[in-house]
Amino acid sequence: MEPIILPEPARKGGKSVLEALQLRQTNRSIGSRELPLQVLSTLLWAAFGVNREKSSFHKPGRTAPSASNSQEIDLYVALKDGLYLYEAIPHQLTPVSAGDFRMMSVRGAAASAPVSIFYVVDLLRYDLGPDQPDPRIGDPEVQKSYYYTDTGFIAQNVYLFAASQGLAAWFHNCDRENIVKEFNLHPDQRILFAQTVGYLK
Repeated sequence: MEPIILPEPARKGGKSVLEALQLRQTNRSIGSRELPLQVLSTLLWAAFGVNREKSSFHKPGRTAPSASNSQEIDLYVALKDGLYLYEAIPHQLTPVSAGDFRMMSVRGAAASAPVSIFYVVDLLRYDLGPDQPDPRIGDPEVQKSYYYTDTGFIAQNVYLFAASQGLAAWFHNCDRENIVKEFNLHPDQRILFAQTVGYLK
């Protein structure tokens, strides 16, 4: 497997924000037609890509917020040929493992949808250093509230992008127990949810 170098994401086009909000919905009827690479590129950028070079805590800004700009959520992307990690810099898909992991996100016909995004939190991203303004960020229960909220921000970006482009999207649970084994996650990573995206059947 080779990295997939994504083309520059489109930053114009599609429906307006208000139109996308009007059309936003969960749709489980997703076909197997592949997304063009340009659409996949813009989807992942819209989800959690870099939209400005500088932001708080000396990090670039992303299209979705995170607690203390921790950027603790990773997007593992399952395509028909393998599993990839989305790296916002340099905007590419880095191979993780060959094989079809889409069925680990959802059962039934939607398992053949072209894209399954798995949301994984890396707890090591929470900065506990002396300059951290949030003294609660080391509390596991507070961290949980943060990473669930931050996942929701990203998932809503995916929903709105899908609505703006006439795609179907479905946010759902996944096979967490087996994913931990198959994805080779380290002990400080947690699999949270998955989201399936593709064209309507």
